[in-house]
Amino acid sequence: MKRAIIVADDDASVRKVLTRALTSVGCQVHATSLLTTLARWTAEGRGDLVITDVAMPDGNGIDQLKELRKIRPELPVIVISAQNTIMTAIQAEEAEAFSYLPKPFDLPELLNKVREALQLQHHKVPSKSPVEEEDLPLVGRAPIMQLMYKSLAKTINSNLPLHLFGETGSGKSKVAQVVHDCSDRRSLPFLYISPQQLEDAAISEGLFSRATSGTIVLEEVADLSPIGQQVLVRQLDNSNNSVRVISTSQKNLSNDMAEGRFPRDLYFRLCGDVIEVPPLRQRSDDIPLLAGYFLQHHGRAGGIQVFTEENMPKKIASYRWPGNVRELKNALDRATMSTIKNEITWQDISNSLYLDQAVLKSDPEPAIQEFRQRIRRNLDDYLASLGTDLPAPGLYNRIIKEIEIPLITALLAATRDNRAKCAEILGINRNTLRKKIKDLDI
Repeated sequence: MKRAIIVADDDASVRKVLTRALTSVGCQVHATSLLTTLARWTAEGRGDLVITDVAMPDGNGIDQLKELRKIRPELPVIVISAQNTIMTAIQAEEAEAFSYLPKPFDLPELLNKVREALQLQHHKVPSKSPVEEEDLPLVGRAPIMQLMYKSLAKTINSNLPLHLFGETGSGKSKVAQVVHDCSDRRSLPFLYISPQQLEDAAISEGLFSRATSGTIVLEEVADLSPIGQQVLVRQLDNSNNSVRVISTSQKNLSNDMAEGRFPRDLYFRLCGDVIEVPPLRQRSDDIPLLAGYFLQHHGRAGGIQVFTEENMPKKIASYRWPGNVRELKNALDRATMSTIKNEITWQDISNSLYLDQAVLKSDPEPAIQEFRQRIRRNLDDYLASLGTDLPAPGLYNRIIKEIEIPLITALLAATRDNRAKCAEILGINRNTLRKKIKDLDI
């Protein structure tokens, strides 16, 4: 007897592709563009499995899934969606979906999920209340991000300490915020604690008590001194166990622990669950999606279009983005403020980058020539904008300062805020670098 699959998607092309693919492997397919039809069919007992989109003309597929669970809890459901966000993955997990696949999905992978679901007739525990998607600060459809979403969905309401590691600017603090906002603790306190606060025992003694039964985020724990580590161990041992502890670092602490650079007792107090936040260069396909998100939420009033050049995605993806998502956001913010057009080109974005990554290569001469030419063009444009006037006295110091700020900022990002290495590359004393960071307000 053929297994019956119900496909609910408002996109006719998706229904057609899935119908053909599922029929070719011996399934009987019932396809619809409406959730009301899906609800009627499932209530009538039709279907051994459901594949449903989320955004439908007559409702939300995940909301419909929760209603379906009340009638047929044994029916496996696969959710597909172009809303490629962590919130969608979490909502699908909480609504007891067998699996969640972002669009555009891989057809062989979907067929494998169908086979698994039909074999296992998967059934999970009752769902929990979802959180509104407007609270979501993370976006991304890259496979590595989907894996992170699934890992986060499993740990949202766990009491285990969670450790997030990833490069600077990758979004560790955002992920920690999402974990709290999507958990049962969302109405309870949410606190960040810096390494400096933990170093001061007198201050840190009261930090954990302020979190009550909420969430506390210990930032960059790898930077703690031995004294700070001891303070943290004591605070963790004396704290109320109902507090959810999330810690962050720029690297996986397991290697430091194995090599004796991070204490074992502290490692096992912090690393119940460990999740990596991937760097932007490993998810370059997400750059257009992220750019659109930033421009929609933070862009200039009136609307700015992005990626107007045909080869823009290749160009922007080829840049290493050492500052990760934060650098992309800052570059788009600067490009948005500087352009007088209603579109952003690659030139706008590359001009807004503080330093072309090619300048940091071991053989920098061609890149330096290009860098000089770019500076010259910018200076020519500046002087031309003055008309017959000349710049005010003191131009040299003003220009040097404007170059120093992006140069130091870019190198700090490239070295992951390793100031000793940054000073070495610049060829200046570390104290000199520290003074410049302070004087230039970097």
